[in-house]
Amino acid sequence: MKPTNYHLFDFLDFDLDLSKNESLWKACAPSSVEEKDGDIHITVPFQKQILSNDMAADTTAPRENHTLILRQYGPKITRVFMGFEELDMSDESEMLILTERVKKMPLKSVLKDGEWIISTADGITRAVINMREPLLDRWSTLLPDPQETIDLRLYPDGKREIRLAAYDHFSPPRYDALPIAYCKMDSGNERATLSFECTHDECFGGTGERFAKMDLSGRTFFLKNQDGQGVNNVRTYKNIPFYVSSRLYGTFYHTTSHCKLSLAGHSTRSVQFMSYQPLIDAFLIGGDSFEEIIRGYRDLTGYPSMPPLWSFGIWMSRMTYFSADEVNGICDRLREEHYPCDVIHMDTGWFRTDWLCEWKFNEERFPDPEGFIHSLKDRGFRVSLWQLPYVAKDAAQIDEAVANDYIAPITKIQESEGSNFSALDYAGTIDFTYPAATEWYKGLLKNLLDMGVVCIKTDFGENIHMDAMYKGMSPELLNNLYALLYQKAAYEITKDVTGDGIVWARAAWAGCQRYPLHWGGDSCSSWDGLAGSLKGGLHFGLSGFAFWSHDVPGFHTLPNFMNSVVSDDVYLRWTQFGVFSSHMRYHGTNKREPWHYPTIAQSVKKWWKLRYALIPYILQESRKATEGGSTIVQAMIFHNADDPTCYHIDDQYYFGDSFLVAPVMNSENRRDIYLPEGEWVDFFTAEKVTGGRWLKNKDVTMENMPVYVRPGSIIPFYPEPVDCTDDMDLSKTINLTIDDSFRGIWNEKLFN
Repeated sequence: MKPTNYHLFDFLDFDLDLSKNESLWKACAPSSVEEKDGDIHITVPFQKQILSNDMAADTTAPRENHTLILRQYGPKITRVFMGFEELDMSDESEMLILTERVKKMPLKSVLKDGEWIISTADGITRAVINMREPLLDRWSTLLPDPQETIDLRLYPDGKREIRLAAYDHFSPPRYDALPIAYCKMDSGNERATLSFECTHDECFGGTGERFAKMDLSGRTFFLKNQDGQGVNNVRTYKNIPFYVSSRLYGTFYHTTSHCKLSLAGHSTRSVQFMSYQPLIDAFLIGGDSFEEIIRGYRDLTGYPSMPPLWSFGIWMSRMTYFSADEVNGICDRLREEHYPCDVIHMDTGWFRTDWLCEWKFNEERFPDPEGFIHSLKDRGFRVSLWQLPYVAKDAAQIDEAVANDYIAPITKIQESEGSNFSALDYAGTIDFTYPAATEWYKGLLKNLLDMGVVCIKTDFGENIHMDAMYKGMSPELLNNLYALLYQKAAYEITKDVTGDGIVWARAAWAGCQRYPLHWGGDSCSSWDGLAGSLKGGLHFGLSGFAFWSHDVPGFHTLPNFMNSVVSDDVYLRWTQFGVFSSHMRYHGTNKREPWHYPTIAQSVKKWWKLRYALIPYILQESRKATEGGSTIVQAMIFHNADDPTCYHIDDQYYFGDSFLVAPVMNSENRRDIYLPEGEWVDFFTAEKVTGGRWLKNKDVTMENMPVYVRPGSIIPFYPEPVDCTDDMDLSKTINLTIDDSFRGIWNEKLFN
C-alpha cells in the first residue's frame, strides 16, 4: 500500500476509498474505576469517529463502554486486557504456562488529586490514571480541542514508567497513534490497537527471528508466519509477539492472530500494536537486565527444556541422502578419518518419492531400515528424519486422512501443483486442533521412533491452508499458533518413546521455546547469508529462545539455487561460526561433507575437535539458559545494557556468558571488532587487549577467528579427542583458567 500520511489508512488498514462499512472507535477518559477480585476494572467509553481522512468524533452515535482490566503478576509483570465481542481474560491458552513465580498480586485503587493511584499491598504504585484536564493557555479557536482520551501510566516493576500514547498527534484531526481503539465492520472483521509512548533514543529488539539490524527502532512488522525464503528479507519463519526495549522492559502480546507491530515506525513517539482480532491482551515485564525480562517472559510462556548431550555434537546432512549405502559410506569415512560426528540427518530423500512425505522408508533403497538405524547407532551415529505437516494428494495416507478429517477439509481448490517450497501444493494440513488428528500424527512418528530414530525435523508449519475448516479455530487464528501445536506433538511423542525431548524446527510462535530446538531456515551460502543468519539468531535470543542453529555453510547457493559451488572461505568461516552456536548442523542443496573441500579439510577437522572440547562449557551454559532468562547466542546488550554502542552491533555476540565472538564475514579476512569496557584475552592467541574501544580493520587469518574471554574466566573443557559424545566421560572434564599461564587454545595438547 502506498503511504497516505493518514494514520487511519497507514496503520489501521482502512479502505482507502472509505467505501466499506467500517468504523473506528477511540478510547475516552474512564468513567469508573473498581476493584474486583484483586483486579482493577476500568470502564472506558469509546467514541465513534466520522469516516473521513481527518479524525473527528461522530457525536450522533452513542458511546460504547468496554472494560479495561489491570492485573499484577508477581513484582514485575502487569497485564492490560480489554476484550471486545465478549472475549474474557484467562490464564489458560496454548501459549501460557505460568510458573510459581507468576502469582497474582491483588491491586487496590484510590482517587487522589485528580488521579487514580493503583498499587499492590506492598505500597508500590503499579498504575496511575490521570483524570485532570490538560493545562491550557487558550489564544486561538482555529482548530478544535483534542478529543477526550485515556491517560494511563503503568509501572510493572514499580520503577519504569510505560505510558499509553494519549497525545501522539500533530493537530486534533491528525493522529499518529491512538492509546486504545478498535475497528468494526459489518462482516465482523474487527481489530484493536494499543500504543505506548517511546523516547527519542529508545532501541528495540526481539519480535522473533528478525533478519534486520540490531536496533529495530523505526521498523514496522506484520507478524504473520510464512516461509522466509532466505534470511535477507522482511519475511520470516518465526514471528514472536514480544519485544524488549532499551528502557529495560518487554511487552508480550498474548494473541495468535495476525498482527502489526510498529516500533517507533509510523510515529517516532509511539510503539503501536494492532491485532486482527477484537482483543487487547498485553503483559508488560520490567527488569534490571534483559536476562531478567526474558525470564519474566518465560515465566509466562514456558522455559526451554534441556536437549540431550548427543545433540550438541555435529550433525551431518545434505538435501538429500538417497540410500542406506550412501549414508553408510559417509559414516564409514567420518569414522575412518576421525571427523567427530553424532547425528546423520536424512532429508527429503528417504521416501518412495523424493519430497513425497509418507512417513515410510523407501523399501528398495532402505531394505532394512531398523537394522540400518541400529547399525549406525552401534557406530555412534543417531538418525534424524525430515518430514512436514501436510499430506500430499498422492501419499499413502491420503484416503485415511481425508475420511477421518485428520487433514482439515479444504473449501477452495489450490491452483498450484508440484512442490514450490510453500506447502500449498499439498492436499491438506494436519489439523492439530483436533485431538484425534494429533494422535494419528503421533502414531506415524512413533513407528519411526520405535525403529531407533531419535529426532524428527519438524520442517515447514509456517503456512497452513487458509481455505480450510479446522475443528478448533479459524485459520486466521491458527496460522501463527500452528507451529506450537505441531512441534508440541512431535516433541511429546519423541520424548515418550526415546526419553529425549527434542525436535529440529523451523517455524515458531510464542511458547515454541519449550520445544527445542530451532534452526534459521534456508540461508544462502554467502557472506550475506551468514550475516543474515546471525542477525536472526540475535533477535531470536531476545525473543525467549535458548537454542538456535543454522545450516553450515548455508542452505542454497547463488546464482544457481542448488548447483553453484560453495567457496572454501565461506565453508570454513561458517564452520567457525557453527562451533560457537548452540547446535551445529551441516546441511544444504549440494555437498557438505568436509572432504569435498580438500584444501581446508584438515582445518575443518581441527575446528570440529574444538567444538567437542567445548561441549562441557556448552552444557553448563545450556543448563543456565533452561533455568533463567539467558540464551546461548546472546546479543551484546545481554551484558552491556548500559553501553549505547552495543544496541547497534549485529555481527558479533556472546556465546554463553564467557565468550565474545566476532565471526569474519568477508574474503578479505579483516573486520572491525568492538570490545566493551574492561580487559580481554584473545582465546586463540592469548593476546591481552583493553576494551572500551573498536579494534579497526583487524587482520584475522583463516586459522583463527576473533573470540575473546575475560581474564579469570574458567572454561569447562574436554581434553581428549573423541569420535562422538558416546566416547565422552564427562568426569574427565578439566577447567581452563584464563590467567597468565594461558597460551591460547591452539596450544592445548588436544590440538597438537
